[in-house]
Amino acid sequence: MSTPTLSDRPVVVITGASGGIGAALARHVAPTHALSLVARRHAELQAVGDELTAATGSPVLTITADVTSRGEVQRIVRETLAHFGRIDAWVNNVGQGITRMPSELTDDDIDDMMRINVKSALYGMQEVLPHFMTAGRGHVVNVSSMLGRAPFALQRSAYSAAKHFLNALTANFRTEVQSTHPDIHVSLISPGVVRTDFGLNARHGGVDSRALPESQSADDVAAVIAAVLHDRRPDVYTRTGSAARIASAYASIGVDP
Repeated sequence: MSTPTLSDRPVVVITGASGGIGAALARHVAPTHALSLVARRHAELQAVGDELTAATGSPVLTITADVTSRGEVQRIVRETLAHFGRIDAWVNNVGQGITRMPSELTDDDIDDMMRINVKSALYGMQEVLPHFMTAGRGHVVNVSSMLGRAPFALQRSAYSAAKHFLNALTANFRTEVQSTHPDIHVSLISPGVVRTDFGLNARHGGVDSRALPESQSADDVAAVIAAVLHDRRPDVYTRTGSAARIASAYASIGVDP
């Protein structure tokens, strides 16, 4: 497959792009996509953008913004459209964990988990949708977690609950939108433990994710997301065996009356 010309490259917005999975995904798709990279950390985000422009020549727009604010997400849409003229895909990749047992959770804990892990994605889905509907096509990718399928980690209970919420929201958003616009796709990605700063950046602190067993690199996860941007599958885990693990977990709970 030939590399598209700069003007023909599909435009993808990636939030949380200053490091971790977001930066790794940007590196994967830079040779074939025009990039609108979004994060709160200006210097780190600019460094990723400069690196990719120098390495690939890909058009890169960096936008420093907080996607937990609807107004900021609206600005991202405006600035990306003003710069590139269109948006073809939007990757909601912002998230934060928490280290607190369920019996100890506070109102602020719950509010933060919902604001960061759910509202940021909801704003992205809702604010890019009018452009997608006008174009008649588009692709939203929401990065969730294995903990959004099953509550495997007690100390991550509020994060797990927020990702369960995101999973349900994603499925329902997909059903609603595709009933009238079948070429607007909505995908869900569910990684397990990833070797990033996620654990260290958890609310109330946490262990380094890189020290946990059975972890994946951000690059491995990014490769799966890049494939989904191409084939637009609706629901994908990032490592082999995950589907069987979740099926087993659900098989062990709930019985008919």
